[in-house]
Amino acid sequence: MGDMFSKSRILVTGGAGFIGSNICDALIEAGSEVVCLDNFLTGRKENIEHLLDNEKFKFIEGDIRDLETCQSAITGCTHVCHQAALGSVPRSVEDPKTTNAINISGNLNVLIAAQEAGIQRFVFASSSSVYGSDATIPKIEHSTGTPLSPYAVTKMVNESYAQVFHQIHGMETIGLRYFNVFGRRQDPNGQYAAVIPKFVESLLQLESPVVFGDGEQTRDFTYIDNVVQMNLNALSTSNTDAFGGIYNVACGSRISINELFLSIRTLLSKFDPSLLSVEPTYVDERPGDIRHSIANIDKAISHLEYSPRYDFQQGLQEAMSWYWNSLCGD
Repeated sequence: MGDMFSKSRILVTGGAGFIGSNICDALIEAGSEVVCLDNFLTGRKENIEHLLDNEKFKFIEGDIRDLETCQSAITGCTHVCHQAALGSVPRSVEDPKTTNAINISGNLNVLIAAQEAGIQRFVFASSSSVYGSDATIPKIEHSTGTPLSPYAVTKMVNESYAQVFHQIHGMETIGLRYFNVFGRRQDPNGQYAAVIPKFVESLLQLESPVVFGDGEQTRDFTYIDNVVQMNLNALSTSNTDAFGGIYNVACGSRISINELFLSIRTLLSKFDPSLLSVEPTYVDERPGDIRHSIANIDKAISHLEYSPRYDFQQGLQEAMSWYWNSLCGD
């Protein structure tokens, strides 16, 4: 694996984002040259500042909605790791037009540029949201339901486009369905912040965090290092059976939102015992949210040698230490 990365130049779209910047770090450490493309809509410059002086790292500020930008960024690259997207189910419900423009038209631009440049390996981020109304537990890649949000629609279209480019052009596409990724650099600020950083932000301010619904909905929360490792496995695999496929990226376990809150509060209270007094506030369910989610990861294990390095509790401990040190540390 190491030798392959030392000979590669990899375009990471959305490379200044939470997940993308962690992937950039890992690729640089593995010996790759990295081209990072980001428009800073949700990505942050501070996520990649430590890489800007690295001779193997090139940053391009640009938007995947512009085909020429994608074509320019991909010049000289050997692989694509496509992470750029406008996330958040609630945001897609409120603004489906922008979500569609970035996640579908932008995604197609990156695929077109990759095909024109002769890129063979195209690894891209999908989402567990594509399972939609499917009630199967655990979630298995071949069984999906009706999408419950515009965001889910865009990710289903991304997977379909990748399959078409694989069939028509022989592109080695690999799609990764992320399940509730969390960890360092996940931004707690903003209306559409994910649940874990949002809980952290509220707790550190001794404010009651908001729980949508009764809190008994469950999720398969997945630590960032597991997701990074899966991307590196997908970029480097020589298993031809993996190409054209979609794979769950998760831990294969689930926890309720109520249990999540208690775990976060307990871990942070080791730094500040006063946090134990904070209780959540319950409000109405959000439209588009899935009730229960847990992944079957057998396909990822067999095709991409996936082995989660962190279970949920190990990852949460790492994440809470990072948040405390970055937000409250001296």
